[in-house]
Amino acid sequence: MTVPANDAGDGYRPGADEPFMNPRQQAYFRAKLLAWKEAILRESLGTLSQLQLDSLRESDLSDRASSETDWSLELRTRDRQRKLISKIDAALRRLDEGEYGYCEVTGEPISLGRLEARPIATMTVEAQERHERNEKISRDD
Repeated sequence: MTVPANDAGDGYRPGADEPFMNPRQQAYFRAKLLAWKEAILRESLGTLSQLQLDSLRESDLSDRASSETDWSLELRTRDRQRKLISKIDAALRRLDEGEYGYCEVTGEPISLGRLEARPIATMTVEAQERHERNEKISRDD
């Protein structure tokens, strides 16, 4: 998962020396999320046009099977990206509602480093680890 850098062009990076989720940080993360969403949508359009061009022209059965396998993998990737777009949209809604950057479990600020790496994060690292441990325990039962 590659998250595009912020396209603000001014070299701004949120820092711990400024108020958390101030308007400039909000604008930064909004631009980052929108650029990421746009990149995913662009890539999806490329996949669709390629699928239309390549619509199984192979006459050889093994070549056709190989193409079908490749497209199956590509379509699964697109489905994961569709789900990712939903998460990006949810993060944008949280930005609009003033909840972005705060843990949905503890209400504490999510570290800027975590948000930089995973702008759709909804929990602090500690809350996420607890959640994953509890999930593993539930699966093991």
